[in-house]
Amino acid sequence: MRDTQANSRLGKVFRLFVMAVSGTEKEFTSGNINRAIFLLSVPMILEMVMESLFAVVDIFFVSKLGKHAITTVGLTESMMTLVYTAAFGLSMAATAVVARRTGEKDSDAAAHTAVQSLYVALVLAMAIAVTGIILAPDLLALMGASAEVIDNGHIYTRIMLGSNLIVMLLFLINGIFRGAGDAAIAMRSLWIANILNILLCPLLINGLGPIPALGLKGAALATTIGRGIGVCYQLYYLFGGKGLIRITARHIRPDIGVIWKLLKIAAGGTAQLLINTVSWIFLVRLIARFGEDAVAGYTIAIRIVIFTLLPAFGMANAAASLVGQNLGAGQPDRAETSVWRAAFFNMLFLGSISIFFFLAARPVVMIFTSDTAIVLQAAECLQLVSIGYIFYAYGMVLSQSFNGAGDTRTPTLINLVGFWLLQIPMAWILAVNYNMGPAGVFWAIAIAESCIAVAAIVIFRKGWWKRVKV
Repeated sequence: MRDTQANSRLGKVFRLFVMAVSGTEKEFTSGNINRAIFLLSVPMILEMVMESLFAVVDIFFVSKLGKHAITTVGLTESMMTLVYTAAFGLSMAATAVVARRTGEKDSDAAAHTAVQSLYVALVLAMAIAVTGIILAPDLLALMGASAEVIDNGHIYTRIMLGSNLIVMLLFLINGIFRGAGDAAIAMRSLWIANILNILLCPLLINGLGPIPALGLKGAALATTIGRGIGVCYQLYYLFGGKGLIRITARHIRPDIGVIWKLLKIAAGGTAQLLINTVSWIFLVRLIARFGEDAVAGYTIAIRIVIFTLLPAFGMANAAASLVGQNLGAGQPDRAETSVWRAAFFNMLFLGSISIFFFLAARPVVMIFTSDTAIVLQAAECLQLVSIGYIFYAYGMVLSQSFNGAGDTRTPTLINLVGFWLLQIPMAWILAVNYNMGPAGVFWAIAIAESCIAVAAIVIFRKGWWKRVKV
């Protein structure tokens, strides 16, 4: 009898999983909340799993090229966070507005919003591309790169910054799909992009037959080509009328009113990550004071951290979509319940990962490098940063839920205090004044992120986000 019941439950979960991946369910403002969270979060988690796998695979192959290559990727990635920041801010704005219009059952307004967000992305990407192509060596020098790193790595930096439109569109269009409840399409686009990158990365880095070994340039080209094809897939669904967003000729005309609304919301989202990014760049620059081994170790460790945090962000994105749609449907209590449940599930996941990292950090790092000095730095970073994972679980879900409601001001202020007034001064004091070196930076990250999460919990309970109009 018990076996029959267990098989029945497993069968139900499997059917729900298939439904989530296929994207057949489009209604998330009614019915069982746990079911809605599951159906939305599964494709978003799988989407982020593939994105996190890309980060690990990329650094795995690059690490074989030596510490100069790893350092180049680490410094370039810190600059690319500016691109990710702009893309995230715009994506978050598109998700919030499209989700609200979807909850109101106004599909025309949702499609119109989607097109206007694309116009903004094009302008931003052009400005970043021109700057990156012209100033790549100078930007690396500004980040503290040695002459050898600049000489060997500036082409990689130039390609990555010059092709930023692809990154911008990949983030933005997936934000549009998530807001509409088409999370399965967003998942598939990232799977296509990152599977291609995983296949192309070793091929272009090491060469095969008539294909020359391009080294670090090959890593940049693999990323650009893979993500570019993923964007083509997105555009096919966005403009082909295949999903919930159906764009027609009447949606194409520029609408300054909608663009301004998106920019106002995106400004808050961009400010959040810009605050985070400036702090991130400062930390990389601070770690560079302690040598290339420290930077290389930090780069590998952070890629592993991203590998575990990105799936958790999938749960946070699901919460944001549920908040936007349920507020649009006039159900704020259902929106709040969805957030707390999503945060609890996220905590269970990240809590288990934290224990694993604390016990097995060094073997995990040794998958990527056997350099003893780099392994020691990376393992220490992994152990210390993961201490705060339980807090991060709640913090990321609640912050994204504010954004999903269109309240970008609250998480912006929390980030401003947490990163600039707490993390940056603490990192400098611990690393330099107290001679803790890179370990002081790692402790500052864990402490500041945990404090940010606690602040988000306290403010979320006050419920101001429920009254935001978008």
